[in-house]
Amino acid sequence: MEVETKPAAPTNFIKQIVTEDLNSGKVQTVVTRFPPEPNGYLHIGHAKSIWLNFTLADEFGGRTNLRFDDTNPVKEDEEFVRSMQEDIKWLGFEWDGLFFASNYFEEMYNRAVLLIKKGLAYVDDQTAEQIRETRGTLTAPGKESPYRGRSVEENLDLFERMRRGEFKDGEKVLRAKIDMSSGNINLRDPVLYRILHATHHNTGDKWCIYPMYSFAHPLEDAIEGVTHSICTTEFEEQRPLYDWVVRECEMPNVPHQYEFGKLRLSDTIMGKRYLKQLVEEKRVDGWDDPRMPTISGVRRRGYTAEAIRNFCSDTGVSKSGGVIDLSHLEHFVREDLKLKAPRTMAVLNPLKVVITNYPEGSVEWLDAENNSENPDMGVRQIPFSREIYVERDDFMEEPVKGYHRLFPGNEVRLKHAYFIKCEDVVKNAAGEVVELRCTYDPETKSGTGFTGRKVKGTIHWVEATHALPAEFRLYEPLLAKSGADADGEEDEEGAAAPSFLDKLNPNSLQVVHGFVEPNMKDAKPHDKFQFFRHGYFNVDPKNTTEGKLVFNRTVSLKSSFDPGAAGK
Repeated sequence: MEVETKPAAPTNFIKQIVTEDLNSGKVQTVVTRFPPEPNGYLHIGHAKSIWLNFTLADEFGGRTNLRFDDTNPVKEDEEFVRSMQEDIKWLGFEWDGLFFASNYFEEMYNRAVLLIKKGLAYVDDQTAEQIRETRGTLTAPGKESPYRGRSVEENLDLFERMRRGEFKDGEKVLRAKIDMSSGNINLRDPVLYRILHATHHNTGDKWCIYPMYSFAHPLEDAIEGVTHSICTTEFEEQRPLYDWVVRECEMPNVPHQYEFGKLRLSDTIMGKRYLKQLVEEKRVDGWDDPRMPTISGVRRRGYTAEAIRNFCSDTGVSKSGGVIDLSHLEHFVREDLKLKAPRTMAVLNPLKVVITNYPEGSVEWLDAENNSENPDMGVRQIPFSREIYVERDDFMEEPVKGYHRLFPGNEVRLKHAYFIKCEDVVKNAAGEVVELRCTYDPETKSGTGFTGRKVKGTIHWVEATHALPAEFRLYEPLLAKSGADADGEEDEEGAAAPSFLDKLNPNSLQVVHGFVEPNMKDAKPHDKFQFFRHGYFNVDPKNTTEGKLVFNRTVSLKSSFDPGAAGK
């Protein structure tokens, strides 16, 4: 049949495969799945896989399952299950079926028994270390286990006793009997089951043997009728084992695995081991710390789901990997927020200004547009009086060449207000500037069409008597600027990842205290604003309380990303 698809983003090699499968009749309905292991929080790399699986099925009128690959009770937790569901929904996706690998444990056990009966699996008494030592290398074949020749009857008896809990952790494993001299190390009698006397978040203490991922995953896909099992390229060498398990376990549905290049970001820690270590050692404020690349972390920072989806679409789908510059993602955040976030003024490092010729006790309310790029957002009223706050770096007692902001004798425009001129500087006993004395020109009010003279500088400000105190959290990448990333996963042998703590950026978080306009008194968690000259900010949902405003800087206003060069 010829396939009619919904209008979508440009094609990629996986879409082409799906189209050909549908047109040839190989597949009737596209079924994809997103299969996370609930051993941590989802991050931006997972967002790419989520986007790909859900949008692919949706474009072709198919369905997508959310399935938790919960085959390791030692590392998994119900908290992670809940957080992953919340993150996927926040990204804007709804799954068609919600499944757990643990619900298939009986079926998996029966398929393992089938392999034993076919002479394709055996119980091995060797330790994990002995199995590694005899596995061989890329240039040398492995050595067969001395227990490889056990009879079918003995293997069936031992496997059943493993299930009954008669053996200790690590005392025995079930291995596939494939080919110890295979050029693909994954086919050298891989372990299918191990003994783990641990309570499972879903099945409790019903099981003490658990299937390995490489055995469970293809069975899960087959049980659910998945047609296109999409994963990243590090699983490419496991595809022959994936196909072997489906074939030899005689699964009625035959899924196929396809690999694409993993999403990696510069100066970003993406490996689950690293992220978990940061949380457990309290180097960050939990999994949702705004510096973390977790979906909950970037949400708390102020990223939008639309921005992340647009970023995933723009980066495309290919076999190649590589590190994408973080500025690419930030570009899409700015693009999404620029028409949504109201503009307002905030002073992060305040310096008091007294306007000596303004009437004492008087307050006037001035009009200020909420978003010059989106007139539909209307205007707000901001107070102006004799005392205001400006940014400390908007004053320089001895200005350098090209400095056009406040200095003795210079005149600037206050955004939405008047021209003011610096007349005097007040210092404390230590010689530090603590206050400026200025005068204003009442004829220069914004919006009146004043053309008498021009000034070169415009600065923002907040009126002092109505200002609301606020905390601002300014972020830099967790990794010191290097252009690299920290993937940090364990290798296939379970070897520890190299230390990364020496790469951490000591300046990844700066906390400052200042003031915001009084219109912010009703700001709610996750409300987003653009603070003039400072960037886009999000009301922190974790630390903002009654009477205490905390803002996380989402992104600065400037971008180094060139969208025209992104595809070059």
